[in-house]
Amino acid sequence: MYKVLIVEDDPMVAMINEQYIRRNKQFCVVGKCKDGKSALEFLEQNAVDLLILDVFMPYTDGFETLRQIRKKQISVDAIMVTAANDRDSLEEALHLGIVDYLVKPFTFDRFQMALDKFIAQTDALKDLGTLSQKNIDFIIDNARKKSEELYPKGIQEKTLRLILEHLKEHPQTWLTGDAIAEKVGLTGVTVRRYMNYLAESGKVIGEMNYETGGRPCMLYRIAE
Repeated sequence: MYKVLIVEDDPMVAMINEQYIRRNKQFCVVGKCKDGKSALEFLEQNAVDLLILDVFMPYTDGFETLRQIRKKQISVDAIMVTAANDRDSLEEALHLGIVDYLVKPFTFDRFQMALDKFIAQTDALKDLGTLSQKNIDFIIDNARKKSEELYPKGIQEKTLRLILEHLKEHPQTWLTGDAIAEKVGLTGVTVRRYMNYLAESGKVIGEMNYETGGRPCMLYRIAE
């Protein structure tokens, strides 16, 4: 069973994270910390496999906490759970070697996807000593496929994030599928497929616009 430490200053979010983790029998919560400083102290005294790590915390934020963990060579993986959805924050997290990056609010299914990524990556590395290029290629490709299998056919995580990022830049604006397609560089057909998926999963709101003077069209905006 994988040992998880939750590092989150919001008690409600920490409770939700713990509930989600406890629903997966392969994980157990071994501790909860309200800031990075106490998390570092916990990790120096206890073995942990995975961190559920917030970014914005008092004393030591998530990025600095992870930098200190890497500097101290503490062996632990991390999933970032945060309200920070800007490009710089994501790039910083990726540079620090995170398993996944979840933007609040997130669904139970998306949280479980992050846990599945961790399991796929960890299982692939078990019982392996020196890795050949063939081993490495298999591990990376298998982790990618595990992620993609969690989405319906025709839905890819990278494209999904691209569309969601654009929608979050205009949270109060109703956008047509064609307008979104033009901005993100995809075809209208592709965007409509993704918008249907996002609407069904509750991440966006769709509304029919009959005031076009011609054929009605769908309008979309990010769900609050």
